[in-house]
Amino acid sequence: MSRPFRQVDVFTAVPYRGNPLAVVHDADGLTDTQMQQFANWTNLSETTFLLAPGAGADYQVRIFTPSRELPFAGHPTLGSCHAWLEAGGHPRAAGVVTQQCGAGLVDIRVGPDGLAFAAPPLVRSGAVDAELAGRVAAMLGIGRDDVVDLQWADNGPGWIAVLLASAEAVLAIQPRPGDLDVGVAGPHEPGGPAAFEVRAFFPANGVICEDPVTGSFNAALAQWLLSTGRAQAPYLVRQGTALGRDGQVRVTQDADGQVWVGGSVVTCVCGTADL
Repeated sequence: MSRPFRQVDVFTAVPYRGNPLAVVHDADGLTDTQMQQFANWTNLSETTFLLAPGAGADYQVRIFTPSRELPFAGHPTLGSCHAWLEAGGHPRAAGVVTQQCGAGLVDIRVGPDGLAFAAPPLVRSGAVDAELAGRVAAMLGIGRDDVVDLQWADNGPGWIAVLLASAEAVLAIQPRPGDLDVGVAGPHEPGGPAAFEVRAFFPANGVICEDPVTGSFNAALAQWLLSTGRAQAPYLVRQGTALGRDGQVRVTQDADGQVWVGGSVVTCVCGTADL
């Protein structure tokens, strides 16, 4: 059966400079095995499948990496919403799309600067013990004393957030083998290209991979940086520099403390997939 298909680029207004996502529309009726097999075949960090929603949602999405399903991820949330809207989706509430995913309902704002999702609550936060902190530093190929601070910043994928002294220190990282999901941030000088430089690393098939632009980590990172006074919203993050990308992540915060993570999305491929 042919189903509408899009491949979109997230956190960029310029095609092929952000983080790609495969989106299959009208995915009702596909089995878990079929979804996982197709996600493995696309070999992208995530592939999503749009389905009919339950109560309170505009659409339902299931998010797969090449090897497993995720309850939530940031760039698949924005990319799926963009694809749904481009295919003619109409939200029930003006200016806000409600997505149903494994983590529950997620609101996505639609504005002139693109889309922005409401950062979900952390499932784990707080201090990282000394032994684990040493493993994190070793995986990043830096000394423990090079770490300004670190803590759990897990909103589903399992992130540990690491703060370094500068954007230059972040770009100099040469990761070593490890089994942790680690995101790293460092401030740019005033007047620089962004407030923070970010990189995110995760294990896959026995090696450490780098994610081009990471919505989930930036959401968790923002909650940490804003709550500790290390950042003031709104601010801009640059990610993907070390991979030849130019991801732009916009972070804002409401008066009630709700953090929003946004960016632009562009469609690069549009057609059908036989599934």
